[in-house]
Amino acid sequence: MKAHLVRQKNIAEKISPEVAISNWKDWKWQIRHCVNDIDTFETLLDIKFDPEERKSLEETLEKFPLSITPYYLSLIQADDLKNDPIFMQAFPSPSELILSKDDMHDPLSEDSDSPVPGITHRYPDRVLFHISNVCSMYCRHCTRKRKVGDVDSVPGKEEVQKGLDYIANHPEVRDVLLSGGDPFMLSDEYLDWILTELRAIPHVEVIRIGSRMPVVLPYRITDELVNVLKKHHPVWVNTHFNHPREVTKSSREALRKLADAGIPLGNQTVLLSGVNDCYRILKRLFHKLVENRVRPYYLYQCDLSEGLTHFRTSVGKGIEIMEHLVGHTSGFAIPTYVIDAPEGGGKIPILPTYMISRSTNRVILRNYEGVITSYKEPEDYKPVYCSRECDDCSLQLKLDDASEYKSVGIAKLLVDHDETLSLVPGETERLERRDSEG
Repeated sequence: MKAHLVRQKNIAEKISPEVAISNWKDWKWQIRHCVNDIDTFETLLDIKFDPEERKSLEETLEKFPLSITPYYLSLIQADDLKNDPIFMQAFPSPSELILSKDDMHDPLSEDSDSPVPGITHRYPDRVLFHISNVCSMYCRHCTRKRKVGDVDSVPGKEEVQKGLDYIANHPEVRDVLLSGGDPFMLSDEYLDWILTELRAIPHVEVIRIGSRMPVVLPYRITDELVNVLKKHHPVWVNTHFNHPREVTKSSREALRKLADAGIPLGNQTVLLSGVNDCYRILKRLFHKLVENRVRPYYLYQCDLSEGLTHFRTSVGKGIEIMEHLVGHTSGFAIPTYVIDAPEGGGKIPILPTYMISRSTNRVILRNYEGVITSYKEPEDYKPVYCSRECDDCSLQLKLDDASEYKSVGIAKLLVDHDETLSLVPGETERLERRDSEG
């Protein structure tokens, strides 16, 4: 029997001898038996922390709680515990109590950009909808560590309705991302109700769900859940694999069910020191994801949340990794490397520099091999100066459901119909919305 299956059997028997392995794939059984204390962790993995280390771990848990699903626990290799990427993502470290002067309670200003409970409205045409602060596992690198361990943190229908009303009253919102916590911690019935209400809003085109369940508790992806999601297409699911070892037989089955149901799958990876800050590790992860019909979507620079300093790499490390991906593997296997800017600035893409110079009619480029080449721009191109006189435009604008485009941010400086000459951060629509609706 393979080593991880032996570990699963041993852990299941220690947790619940009367049922042993028979309930292992019952996701609710897994939730009921999450590991929340050091004693249980030691017992299940047959290890023992020394007293001094034990004391520092207990102090860490007083601030940042512990919760690991038995399934994810079974992936830990106890014989190399301190270097194990699964262990480092799941188990507390005293380093979490070392707060840098740059650490922030809410680094992305999600609470400041929240016009009503549960809604974060940062970008013009989409919102983040927090429908749960509960997770099956507390990831040690979580950007929302301030919410970890909240009690009674699954909002009731009355509170969720406030978010639904906000979305319904803002026709510019075409894309809704359900997040948390983990939305798949909700019951099928409750999630079905939320999706039904969102689908009833005419201007909501796309619903996305962010979940780490395929990674830490793949048994949650049941046929019943998949049938609920299928009712509300188009529904997209973004998951959160950080290391190739997380792609197991069980997680592959979960991804297969979702993909076979016609649900587009993406993945958001966080760059973590000591876990995956190696281009060979990440390339292998991205290849495994593509094999399972998951598109690598984002590679995140670790946020400035409290207690994450030991996980952060330099941005230079991220650039180095991207150098080893671009041109070295399929384009659709390469995520966008981003920094989620502090103070709610949003995701900023970061890439190595490929355009190294330009003149009036040429751009000088280099490729992944270091080849430097010149691209000649057309001499007879007649720029289209947009006057906003759409009826007189020669471009094919007679499109069904065409809507008036509103320039926001840098785009304002690139069009002729808008007289804006400069941008002042205090005048951004996002900050104005904070003042008017906050």
